[in-house]
Amino acid sequence: MSTAPVRRWLASPAFRALLALAFVVAIGCAFNADGAFFRWSTHRDMLRQVSVYGILGCGMTLVIISGGIDLSVGSVVGLCAVVFARQTLHEGEPALAALAMVAAAGTAIGLVSGALVARFRVQAFVATLAMMVFARGLAKWISGGQKISQAIQHPDGTFSYVDLPPVFQRVDHRILGGNLSVVTLIFLGCVAVSWLVLEKLRYGRYLYATGGNEEAARLSGVPVARAKLLAYGLSGLFAAVAGVCQAAQEQQGDPEAGSTYELTAIAIAVIGGNTLSGGRGGIGLTLLGALTIGYLEKVLSINAVGESSRLMLTGAIIVAAVLLQRRKAG
Repeated sequence: MSTAPVRRWLASPAFRALLALAFVVAIGCAFNADGAFFRWSTHRDMLRQVSVYGILGCGMTLVIISGGIDLSVGSVVGLCAVVFARQTLHEGEPALAALAMVAAAGTAIGLVSGALVARFRVQAFVATLAMMVFARGLAKWISGGQKISQAIQHPDGTFSYVDLPPVFQRVDHRILGGNLSVVTLIFLGCVAVSWLVLEKLRYGRYLYATGGNEEAARLSGVPVARAKLLAYGLSGLFAAVAGVCQAAQEQQGDPEAGSTYELTAIAIAVIGGNTLSGGRGGIGLTLLGALTIGYLEKVLSINAVGESSRLMLTGAIIVAAVLLQRRKAG
């Protein structure tokens, strides 16, 4: 019997991603903080905490497969959290109308980034860096540099308080007897949409072709510009969804929300095995990357490891993942 399929599987990104996840889980089992790691509540909270990052990772995966990068998603989270909180808390707008406005805002920013990259040939790093700064500034301008919360300040300096809209509680709710967060279901929904785009739609093939060799794809009749617009537009939409989840979890709109989230989203995609050069990868790898990052954060947290050490360790793991990809590709 041929062992070639086994060797190919052992050399695949999926196997390496599973190996990384298994290694982190094994560390959790060894350093379980007096059994805390073995409680379901630990895993439930991990899934809730990583969901916002995972939603961003879904959009980032589409962009990376197309050969690009999106540095604006963290700022879009802050902008959309502010807009959603302002419209529902301070303006009393119905939840559906506020959700539509937020979705349109996130998608629009993504499409602008895509247009700069696809139509005006601006480097993805530069274009999305500019949108990152713009979206953060817009969030601070809309909020006046203040958190949008249930407290409303009047011109005479007094405060009044509004009730928290039901949509906040619905998004941050737990179901199945408190064993699963709605935010986690939203994350899985974003995973499903991304899988559908990549595996079942023609534009998914366009994204892979564009990221693999843009010039060859163009000569083959692939609408490269439209493919990039789709990737960045969906990335902006997913960032808007993450912004709503962030606002619901914090019960406010913070203009500083989402700071450095873009780095975590990139880490999730890369650790999962998606290649930064584009053309290869998949949303399943991103799901594995999200679980790996989530468990790593949770294991370090329950063992009272400081934030500085956590950040340094995460950075080292990203570098190791990229080097492993390069070695395997070589």
